[in-house]
Amino acid sequence: MLPDFLVEESAVRESGESSILDVRKHSNENLHLTFCITHAVENESIGVDILASKDGLHWPVKPIISFTPKYYCGTYHLLVPIREARYIKAAWRVTRWSRADNRPFFRFYIMAQPAEVRAAVAGAA
Repeated sequence: MLPDFLVEESAVRESGESSILDVRKHSNENLHLTFCITHAVENESIGVDILASKDGLHWPVKPIISFTPKYYCGTYHLLVPIREARYIKAAWRVTRWSRADNRPFFRFYIMAQPAEVRAAVAGAA
């Protein structure tokens, strides 16, 4: 099974949100999320919250899980318990703390796949 992209590889300079991903087909499974930063500039960070909704219209303020703020390129993983959620989305926050007036810049993607598929692929390697 191919992964679903919550965020296809994108360049961002501001905080934002992904499109909504329908996870009903995975309702009894956990999802394995991969957050990959392919480009980053020094003196900045990006943090990502994963929000869940039953109807896709009402989104709680509190995320179901979060990637802690990251400062460097790399690949990061989280296991997300889907439970009763039908939809998920990602919300990212970017910050910069240098004296320069430049806005933050990151290039990243976030993909989701069932945890069982991820484990099977890892076991085959």
